[in-house]
Amino acid sequence: MNTEIVDRIISGNTQLASFWGNSHGWAPQEAADLMSKSRLDWQIELSKTLKLWDFQEAGHGQLILAWANLGALIEGTLKLFLAAYYLDYVKDAENFKIKGKIVDPDSLALEKLKQFYRKRELLNDIWFPYIDLVQQRRNAIHAFKDRPIGNKVEFEECVHRYLDLMTTINGMLPYPDKSYEPLF
Repeated sequence: MNTEIVDRIISGNTQLASFWGNSHGWAPQEAADLMSKSRLDWQIELSKTLKLWDFQEAGHGQLILAWANLGALIEGTLKLFLAAYYLDYVKDAENFKIKGKIVDPDSLALEKLKQFYRKRELLNDIWFPYIDLVQQRRNAIHAFKDRPIGNKVEFEECVHRYLDLMTTINGMLPYPDKSYEPLF
């Protein structure tokens, strides 16, 4: 595993959690409330966990857990964006509802997040095959049905792409001033 990439992911998620977890006072109240109760600290912990997947003598179980780790990070990053734009999400006709009640972004599963991002064209189409691949690999965690799990090289490439995705999402977030924007 490229430790420089993982260190940059850890740094990025640490900076994102520090800033967005304390956005009261400048972000809309509803968005700040959602982000302050969200487990942005777990994004940091899951980032640190990427270091476990060095695969010196990896079995299938390690690779499946590694994909679950990466999938959770992607899901959390997509949720952070929607939480930052919470008021826009609430007003959007494409948001998700259960029995007429809006489902907050922090409760959406990866599939629903992908659907929303795709419908609203929030990400360039180049990202959806990547997210789909990680989602498919991560779903092997439901261990009974045979699923492809890829290999060490594919996983490491996807970790590197996660840094690119995280950077892309960060560039779309509404900072009050460029000086607050994380550098990773």
